[in-house]
Parts: sequence; C-alpha cells; structure tokens
Amino acid sequence: MIEIPRLIVGGTQSGVGKSSVTLALVAALRQRNLRVQTFKVGPDYLDPSHLSRASGRPCYNLDGWMSDKGYVNRLFARTCADADIAIIEGVMGLFDGGSANSLQGSTAQIADWLQAPVLLVVNAHGMARSIAAMVQGYTNFEPTVNIGGIIANMCGSASHGQWLEQALEAAQLPPLLGAIPREALPTLPSRHLGLVSGEETDWNEAMFADLSNSASEYIDLEKLIDQAKLAPKLGSAVAEPAVAADSGLRLAVAYDSAFQFYYQDLFDALEQRGVELCFFSPLQDDCLPPGSDALYLGGGYPEVHIESLSGNGLMLRSVCDFCLSGRPVYAECGGLMYLSQGVEESDQQWPLTGVLPCWSRMLPKRKALGYVEANLQGSTLFGDKGTTLRGHEFHYSELCSNPISVDGWQSLYQLKQNRSGKCRAEGYQKGNVLASYAHLYLAAHRHAIDTFIGRIRSTKRQLQHG
Repeated sequence: MIEIPRLIVGGTQSGVGKSSVTLALVAALRQRNLRVQTFKVGPDYLDPSHLSRASGRPCYNLDGWMSDKGYVNRLFARTCADADIAIIEGVMGLFDGGSANSLQGSTAQIADWLQAPVLLVVNAHGMARSIAAMVQGYTNFEPTVNIGGIIANMCGSASHGQWLEQALEAAQLPPLLGAIPREALPTLPSRHLGLVSGEETDWNEAMFADLSNSASEYIDLEKLIDQAKLAPKLGSAVAEPAVAADSGLRLAVAYDSAFQFYYQDLFDALEQRGVELCFFSPLQDDCLPPGSDALYLGGGYPEVHIESLSGNGLMLRSVCDFCLSGRPVYAECGGLMYLSQGVEESDQQWPLTGVLPCWSRMLPKRKALGYVEANLQGSTLFGDKGTTLRGHEFHYSELCSNPISVDGWQSLYQLKQNRSGKCRAEGYQKGNVLASYAHLYLAAHRHAIDTFIGRIRSTKRQLQHG
C-alpha cells in the first residue's frame, strides 16, 4: 500500500496564483525539515524547474492524457518512496484538460487517480459571500474529486479573509486554510512561453525564506498538513517488469539556458536501462561529449540565445558532423530549430547547423498549443509503422518551407491535434535523424524507449564493424 500525505494545489482558473502558492507551501514545509516531493500536472517544463529548486528534489509531471492511471500511480509511488509529503501543482482550472466533457488530462483526474485532497486556490479580489457559491460549484461538480480546503489569494485585508471564512463555514463548505493579501507572494518573471525557468531565475536563500515566511503567516500549515494526512492509502502500484541495463551506451543531451525542456522520468528510464547521459552546452562547449552514441536536442529558447548559438561555429560543426555520421539524433521543437538552416529575422539571418533543409522564424503570436497524437507512418527511432505516441506542442516559431522530399527528407508522423482533430504530415526524418515540433511523452511508452535504445545499440555495432 502507498501511504503518504498528499495535496493537490488546484485553481478555479489559470492566473489565480497556483504557482506562487505552491512554491510558498513547498518552501514552508521544507523549513519544517520535511522531505517534500513535488509534481506538476500536465505538459509543463517551467513550473517543475522552480519546484525542483524549492524542494531540492527532481519534480515530475503527471498527465492523464499523455499517459494512463497505471503509469501515473507507479511514477508517484516510486518517487515518493522516501518523502514525507507530496505536493502536486495543478494546471489551468481544476477541471480543464484534454476534453470538454470528461476529466481526461485535467488536475481533477490526477486528484481522482491519486485520491488526493485538493487545495483550491481562488482569486478573492472583489469577492465576499460569492466565494461560497463558487466553492459549492467546484465541490459538487465531480463526486470523485475531494476539495479539502480553500486558499483565498489576493485578499484585501485581514477582515476580508475573516468574511470569506465565515461565508464558507455558514454554507458548510470546505474550510478556508489561507487568506493571502495582494502582493504578499513574489511575482515570478515570465516571457512568451511562460515563466522564466528555475535555472535562469536568481533563486537564493533569502527568496526561499520570503516564500516560507509568507506561507507561514497567511496559511494555516497545521490544518493543511492534517488535510494531507487524510488522503487514504492507495493500492500498491503494479511494478513495471524489470529492464535490462545496457551499459556502454552514451547519450549526449543538450542542456543549458537555450535547451532545457525535458521530462525527468525519461532521464530516469534511460538511466535505469544503463544509458549514460552526457550533458553538454551548445552555448558554451566546443564539441559534443567524446564517445557519444546518440544525440538528444530538447526544446527551450534557442531564439533568446540565437546570436551566441549561431556564433559557436565549433559546436555547430560538431553537431552537423554527428548528424552525418549515421548515429541516432532526436530533436524536438527548439532542437528542430537548431537543426534548421538557421533563424530568420526581419533584418537578419542567424545560421545554425544546416542539417534540416529549411529555415525557421519566430512569429508575433503563438503558432501551436495543445495535445497531439503522432501516428507513425514508418520505422522511426521510437517504433514502427502503426505505433501511436502522445505528446504536446507549444511554440511561437515555424519552418519557413516544407522539408519533405528535399534531399531525402520524409515525414514519418501523421500528427493529430487533440482538440480540432486536424492532421498534418510532420516528424521529419532522414536516416537516423528525426526532428519534430512535438514534445513526445516517451517515458510512459516502454516500447518506444526500448526501440530507441535498440537503434542506438545496433547503429553502434554497425559503425564498429564498418
């Protein structure tokens, strides 16, 4: 049985302060010498980077659309094994997700699967007794979702908080566990894809102390911990079959301010199979890690660092030569841009590796956001024809031309948007190089990881025996 105190920090909608509240809670709980395991619902790379900094432990994503209940429960059980409490930050509004008529892909779905009480964050600005009507709706909307308490954010005064508390109590609704005044929590810096990442934020002990102090002053932490302890025992998660460790394989992973969008559970799965992860910086290093057998270029902010990336000619040549060597290369979103001819701006072009036969460009508005399903149209690094993988897109850039059928490049994805159902040819592949705007959630697809490792192993043997 899985027995760990746990809470989900959900919101009535986006923008109510879930991220700041969650960070403050984690900081305060850590201040009490608790080992806090953090999670983030949905396909997000930025909030987890802050939660990792606040908890001192890797943060993991939990997603009910890109994976399933069995995977979520196994991941939760494994990563909480040595923790004292689990804090899960939700996504969007509590019931918002991948479907308009079900819990799929929502914070509420994860609350249901993990039987975790929800700490509902409400923007209380300009609200009094109406909070009771709102909370009543959220409390009764889905019977399998348990609202354990309310955090009223952006309150006007202490008396305002007391009024809200009385309104909830009179309506026999979940209790008010916190009333946070406006501007009591720090505003985190942001840019076009969301928050500035934890790696780029100047976190220090004073900032964590401020967060902890705010939570301690405005939230009843004792009652909050009591609510977390009310979470029932979970049935034991079915363990994954043992995996074979394939020592001797080295995967070069681009990781710096320009490339930082990765899922921690994928790294875990690769290392469990014996793959050595060799991190390098396309911004600062001169070449790829020696002895690399494959290359992974994740998403990030290449456009923010385009002058430095374009100016690092030694690294550009190293990556280009690696792509031409026949060894496996996977690039997604920002990584796809890095493999393109370069980035076009209105008055300048910034050359990059030139592997993909097209340029990329930034747009003033968002190009794509949402869940996607990739149906493989042929053999790829992650499976054969007919395999279906899930992921998401989130980008402000596009390719200036279609690389399909240019110099041997072909499309191996039929990429379907979840909400609209629209499909398009994507997943650009030539030889062992695969590039796409889709961020695939590979950790939940055991076969995809095994196929990837098998391709690395077989290619290494072929090159060794030339």
